[in-house]
Amino acid sequence: MYFYSIPVAGLCPQGAYGVQDSLRSGFSSVKNELIPSHALELLEKNFQLNRDKMSLSTLRNIQGLHAPLKLQMEYRAAKQIQRLPFMQSSNLALDTLRGSDDAIGFEDILNDPAQSEVMGEPHLMMEYKLGLL
Repeated sequence: MYFYSIPVAGLCPQGAYGVQDSLRSGFSSVKNELIPSHALELLEKNFQLNRDKMSLSTLRNIQGLHAPLKLQMEYRAAKQIQRLPFMQSSNLALDTLRGSDDAIGFEDILNDPAQSEVMGEPHLMMEYKLGLL
Protein backbone atom coordinates (compact mmCIF):
# COMPACT_ATOMS: atom_id res chain seq x y z
CA MET A 1 0.00 0.00 0.00
CA TYR A 2 1.48 3.37 -1.01
CA PHE A 3 0.68 6.68 0.61
CA TYR A 4 1.30 9.91 -1.21
CA SER A 5 1.58 13.26 0.50
CA ILE A 6 -0.74 15.84 -0.90
CA PRO A 7 0.36 19.43 -0.23
CA VAL A 8 -2.25 21.42 1.62
CA ALA A 9 -2.38 25.06 0.60
CA GLY A 10 -3.19 26.33 4.10
CA LEU A 11 -0.03 24.99 5.76
CA CYS A 12 2.44 27.21 3.96
CA PRO A 13 3.14 30.80 5.08
CA GLN A 14 1.09 32.10 2.17
CA GLY A 15 -2.51 30.95 2.24
CA ALA A 16 -4.57 29.52 -0.59
CA TYR A 17 -5.17 32.94 -2.17
CA GLY A 18 -1.71 34.43 -1.64
CA VAL A 19 -2.63 36.01 1.68
CA GLN A 20 -0.64 35.23 4.81
CA ASP A 21 -2.37 32.85 7.21
CA SER A 22 -2.12 34.98 10.34
CA LEU A 23 -4.04 32.45 12.43
CA ARG A 24 -1.14 29.98 12.28
CA SER A 25 1.89 32.17 11.65
CA GLY A 26 0.94 35.37 13.48
CA PHE A 27 0.85 38.88 12.14
CA SER A 28 3.47 39.95 9.64
CA SER A 29 5.85 42.70 10.63
CA VAL A 30 7.21 45.13 8.08
CA LYS A 31 10.02 45.99 10.52
CA ASN A 32 11.59 42.52 10.14
CA GLU A 33 11.71 42.80 6.34
CA LEU A 34 13.55 46.14 6.21
CA ILE A 35 17.26 46.30 5.53
CA PRO A 36 19.43 48.07 8.12
CA SER A 37 19.81 51.77 7.42
CA HIS A 38 23.06 52.15 9.37
CA ALA A 39 26.04 49.88 10.04
CA LEU A 40 25.61 50.17 13.80
CA GLU A 41 22.06 48.83 13.52
CA LEU A 42 23.38 45.52 12.19
CA LEU A 43 26.01 45.39 14.94
CA GLU A 44 23.36 46.05 17.58
CA LYS A 45 21.12 43.35 16.15
CA ASN A 46 23.94 40.78 16.28
CA PHE A 47 25.38 41.95 19.62
CA GLN A 48 24.38 38.85 21.61
CA LEU A 49 25.70 36.49 18.92
CA ASN A 50 29.04 38.33 18.73
CA ARG A 51 29.35 38.38 22.52
CA ASP A 52 28.66 34.63 22.69
CA LYS A 53 31.31 33.94 20.02
CA MET A 54 33.85 36.04 21.87
CA SER A 55 33.17 34.38 25.22
CA LEU A 56 33.35 30.89 23.68
CA SER A 57 36.67 31.64 21.99
CA THR A 58 38.06 33.06 25.25
CA LEU A 59 36.81 30.01 27.12
CA ARG A 60 38.49 27.75 24.56
CA ASN A 61 41.81 29.55 24.93
CA ILE A 62 41.67 29.34 28.73
CA GLN A 63 40.16 25.91 29.45
CA GLY A 64 40.48 23.96 26.21
CA LEU A 65 38.08 22.63 23.61
CA HIS A 66 35.80 20.72 25.97
CA ALA A 67 34.46 23.79 27.82
CA PRO A 68 32.84 25.64 24.86
CA LEU A 69 31.49 22.35 23.48
CA LYS A 70 29.84 21.57 26.81
CA LEU A 71 28.43 25.11 27.04
CA GLN A 72 27.06 24.95 23.47
CA MET A 73 25.41 21.63 24.28
CA GLU A 74 23.76 23.24 27.31
CA TYR A 75 22.64 26.19 25.13
CA ARG A 76 20.96 23.83 22.67
CA ALA A 77 19.21 21.96 25.47
CA ALA A 78 18.00 25.23 27.00
CA LYS A 79 16.70 26.49 23.62
CA GLN A 80 14.51 23.39 23.27
CA ILE A 81 12.62 24.18 26.47
CA GLN A 82 9.53 26.02 25.26
CA ARG A 83 6.02 26.67 26.40
CA LEU A 84 3.03 25.80 24.28
CA PRO A 85 3.15 27.42 20.81
CA PHE A 86 0.50 30.02 21.62
CA MET A 87 2.25 31.30 24.78
CA GLN A 88 5.26 33.62 25.07
CA SER A 89 8.36 31.82 26.38
CA SER A 90 10.67 33.64 28.79
CA ASN A 91 13.80 31.53 28.04
CA LEU A 92 14.94 31.90 31.64
CA ALA A 93 17.31 28.90 31.45
CA LEU A 94 19.06 30.36 28.40
CA ASP A 95 19.38 33.77 30.07
CA THR A 96 20.87 32.12 33.15
CA LEU A 97 23.45 30.24 31.07
CA ARG A 98 24.45 33.42 29.24
CA GLY A 99 24.64 35.42 32.46
CA SER A 100 22.08 37.97 31.30
CA ASP A 101 19.41 37.05 33.84
CA ASP A 102 20.42 39.84 36.22
CA ALA A 103 20.64 42.59 33.59
CA ILE A 104 17.62 44.77 32.87
CA GLY A 105 17.50 45.91 29.28
CA PHE A 106 15.26 47.88 26.96
CA GLU A 107 13.38 44.76 25.84
CA ASP A 108 12.61 43.76 29.44
CA ILE A 109 10.57 46.88 30.11
CA LEU A 110 8.86 47.49 26.78
CA ASN A 111 8.34 43.87 25.69
CA ASP A 112 5.02 43.11 27.36
CA PRO A 113 3.91 39.50 26.63
CA ALA A 114 0.27 40.57 26.96
CA GLN A 115 0.73 42.69 23.83
CA SER A 116 2.41 39.90 21.90
CA GLU A 117 1.37 39.22 18.31
CA VAL A 118 1.83 35.43 18.51
CA MET A 119 -1.49 34.75 20.25
CA GLY A 120 -3.84 32.66 18.15
CA GLU A 121 -6.27 29.78 18.38
CA PRO A 122 -4.61 27.45 20.94
CA HIS A 123 -6.09 24.18 19.65
CA LEU A 124 -5.28 24.96 16.04
CA MET A 125 -1.70 25.98 16.81
CA MET A 126 -1.07 22.88 18.91
CA GLU A 127 -2.46 20.57 16.20
CA TYR A 128 -0.27 22.32 13.64
CA LYS A 129 2.85 21.85 15.80
CA LEU A 130 2.07 18.16 16.36
CA GLY A 131 1.52 17.62 12.63
CA LEU A 132 -2.15 16.74 12.90
CA LEU A 133 -3.21 19.35 10.33
